[in-house]
Amino acid sequence: MVAHQMKFAALSIMAVVLAGAVTLGRPQQPAPAQDESGTFRSEITRVNMLFTVTDKRGHFVTDLTRGDFTVAENKKPQEILEFTAESDLPLRLAILIDTSGSITDRFHFQQEAADNFVHGVMRQQDKAAVIAFDSSAELVADLTNDIGVLEKAIRELRPGGGTALYDAIYFGCKERLMKDQPMYKYRRAMVILSDGTDNASRYSREQALEMAQRADTVIYTISTNISHIETDGDKVMHYFADQTGGTAFFPFEAKDLNQSFENIANELRHQYNLFYRPEPLKNDGLYHRVQISVRGRKDLIVHARKGYYARRDVVAGT
Repeated sequence: MVAHQMKFAALSIMAVVLAGAVTLGRPQQPAPAQDESGTFRSEITRVNMLFTVTDKRGHFVTDLTRGDFTVAENKKPQEILEFTAESDLPLRLAILIDTSGSITDRFHFQQEAADNFVHGVMRQQDKAAVIAFDSSAELVADLTNDIGVLEKAIRELRPGGGTALYDAIYFGCKERLMKDQPMYKYRRAMVILSDGTDNASRYSREQALEMAQRADTVIYTISTNISHIETDGDKVMHYFADQTGGTAFFPFEAKDLNQSFENIANELRHQYNLFYRPEPLKNDGLYHRVQISVRGRKDLIVHARKGYYARRDVVAGT
């Protein structure tokens, strides 16, 4: 973290919101494959997009239907095969807590705010994990619906060390969220409470984002920068949220953290879900950009991931 800058701890809650490639009631798709290099490949025959719609004041719009939306992949219009308004999909949350040394003065409050979030959003069918990160990322509570276990993990954390933000994102997506299969059954989201500065990661920002996209993870960010001056870290926070269909929050006082967590919990309960089969279907292993729009409504904003990574067909003998 930047020396002499006011900042306080980063608590972040990850959970996956976007699903794999099939709907409930349809034949299950295989779990993501892993090639010899360790790269995960999505088995894409149908693309699932879980998203929210707000007006320009940030109010959720929940009364739209299939006919109100258009979808394009790499600028080519696609046919929406299925559409639902989702509110009850089980959540898979990962709580990432920045335990770097510079946040000692705010750490207790953020522990309390994270605890309140868990109590406010968790239901019996939901699970959350707690991941602490300073100079490295550490899983301190695996995916569970036991609120007591999560509370204990959060309460026992202590600050100290550097800040490996990108490593924590990469680790949380690859080692926890991608392993909870089948992916299409759960809503996944990651919330990062941080100033966005990274000074200890082995992975780059782009590598962390790619892993989040491969895990269909929506990232919500809550900035701990209280200087009222935009920093490079703020831009990082905006970037992760924007690219994955999440939202970036910038509370300037510690007391506003609870409101940010409440806003995230509300967003997780006010989402639409649609499926389409890519035309043409290309299993090229590349990133495919997707755009969802509301017909004739420039006053409405769609919050969705920007695309997905297709699977790569392996030709025999190559």
